[in-house]
Amino acid sequence: MPLDAQALGQALHEDLKPHSQLCRRETADFQQALRSGEPLVVACTQEQRLFTELAEQTEGATSVVRFVNIRETGGWSRDASQAMPKIAALLAAARLPEPDPVPTVSYRSAGRLLVIGALDAAERAAALLGEGLEVTLFPQGPGKAGGAQARRWPVLGGRITGLAGWLGAFELRWEADNPIDLDLCTRCNACVAACPENAIGLDYQVDLATCRAHRACVQACQVAGAIDFERAPAAQSERFDLVLDLRPASATPTFNQHALPQGYFRWDGRDPATLLRLRELVGEFEKPRFFAYQPRLCAHSRNQTVGCQACMDICSAEAIRSDKSRQQIQVNPHLCVGCGACTTVCPTGALGYAYPRANEQGARIKTLLSAYAAAGGRDAVLLLHSQGRGQALVEELGRAAQLGVAQGVPANVIPLALWHTASVGLELWLGAIAWGAAQVAVLVTEEEAPQYLDGLQAQMDQAQALLQGLGYDGQHLQLLRAASASALDSVLQALVGARPVRPAQAARFAALADKRATLELALDHLIAQAPLTNEARPEAIALPAAGAALGTVVVDQEKCTLCLSCVGACPAGALQDNPERPQLRFIEKNCVQCGLCVKTCPEHALALQPRLLLTPERQAARLLNEAQPWACLRCGKPFGTHKAIEAMLGRLAGHPMFQGEALQRLKMCGDCRVIDLYTAQDESRITDL
Repeated sequence: MPLDAQALGQALHEDLKPHSQLCRRETADFQQALRSGEPLVVACTQEQRLFTELAEQTEGATSVVRFVNIRETGGWSRDASQAMPKIAALLAAARLPEPDPVPTVSYRSAGRLLVIGALDAAERAAALLGEGLEVTLFPQGPGKAGGAQARRWPVLGGRITGLAGWLGAFELRWEADNPIDLDLCTRCNACVAACPENAIGLDYQVDLATCRAHRACVQACQVAGAIDFERAPAAQSERFDLVLDLRPASATPTFNQHALPQGYFRWDGRDPATLLRLRELVGEFEKPRFFAYQPRLCAHSRNQTVGCQACMDICSAEAIRSDKSRQQIQVNPHLCVGCGACTTVCPTGALGYAYPRANEQGARIKTLLSAYAAAGGRDAVLLLHSQGRGQALVEELGRAAQLGVAQGVPANVIPLALWHTASVGLELWLGAIAWGAAQVAVLVTEEEAPQYLDGLQAQMDQAQALLQGLGYDGQHLQLLRAASASALDSVLQALVGARPVRPAQAARFAALADKRATLELALDHLIAQAPLTNEARPEAIALPAAGAALGTVVVDQEKCTLCLSCVGACPAGALQDNPERPQLRFIEKNCVQCGLCVKTCPEHALALQPRLLLTPERQAARLLNEAQPWACLRCGKPFGTHKAIEAMLGRLAGHPMFQGEALQRLKMCGDCRVIDLYTAQDESRITDL
């Protein structure tokens, strides 16, 4: 692997000495660096375990050690000689501090395992798990053979009505409607042989729909007395820490979501790794609380009306539910798998990714791109991939390039591993373009849920429409689909020849924790550096409706009565009133296109229009509608609008409660209405009654 230590040192402002045997005969240099107290970056991940052990055994070692892979990501490729800027970028990003700690979510498991499936298969699985777990069996399905004669584990029976929970907190609910008591059953199979309808399977469950009440099974079971058709069904429940489901996914009535709860496993009987993972899940465990929620920013609900539910629609773990009574959402941290898709599609930033935070992830991206440019790199392509299957494909591609059977990761493609590819979205993609990236590519594999792909593509369509509208020609954002290293090689090579237009000058702003603030900074820079002249720019850029978070509200002035219910519903302060006059005003920069105003309007007078307004009016309050105030008939005080009062009079004129003088009271303010009602001679009073 060619390395230019001088070029790398200049880019990183350090004196670098290359090592080729740091983990062998040059370990003394590594140990000396450990004693310096300065952060230490080792450009080798293959021997990470060895270096970690050396650091623990070295006396006086105080340096924090981080590891970065520059071999498969750049050094092993056909154009490795041109990869020095990328290697400098990877080393610079590796020097950044670890993300700040966040609150954690705790799990506690005592090893109570529920195995669901055919009795023979469930017993085999239980036997393979050894003695470390407390196993309970729940037979479901006929199986190929009966259970073993010796009963080693408790057996439950009946019809499963519900299964919910997570690691350490699963609750099984079932209807004990099986006439056969599995605790008394000796598994002699006499009932199976005696049943003329074959209504009893080897799971020792009676199919009551097939049974014709011959009761031959009861006669065959007289000695054990395990069969009783008169036994009343009973609803039962029990808690477990772990669940092993041996049924096919298509036949499983629970947990059909893409991201299964932690502690729940499906097993086809072939891969033993599943059983090994089960045996390890005994004890106490923690994971980061991956999300941060700010209810005041949430556009989900106002006044029992649901507006935005993008997070609920995209969550593959079904960890988010609506709480309209509190006008917000509820996220179950135990079910959340940390994919971050909800934070990507959230238009307001009410849901934010917490580990790492958006500003920390933005700092990493900016460091990569600025170091790449400082080292002389051009046309950078930021490749975002997962730490799981995505990273494995990148490493496989690098090894294939070393063997000469692939091109490898191109010199201008900078890989960046994420916990999940759906955790980074529009504001950081556009931020990357503003910081100097020519393209942003997101690698997706079979591990991504289908709704993630739809959500990412919708966000990319938004970003691409913005860039195209500003005159940045070419394809800047792409969703790369690859299931193998060879497929990844092909799609990456196709990126090399693309030269999309990008800003002439890289931005200097830093990503902020607030999503909308980062998006505005990126848009400001992209607008300022846009290739189109001011005269050639359109007044507004139309955006796709799917996934839009920018736009305006269109008002049908003929229908609008200026009731201002939309103002009370707007969560972002985009719609405003005027305390002095009946006016509806609008600040387009604040609008998140959640649709709450449209659903709240009783006159159906509002509509959303996704767009990016390029004129200064985007940040100023502009008038959408106004009307003449209605003056009280009694005191002359304005208290409503002509259109609203006339609409109310038209709707209530035929009502028996509003006839004669009562109809006139609708034309008065609230105070005068009470006074008129109290002083009227023809009104009945409580004292009269």
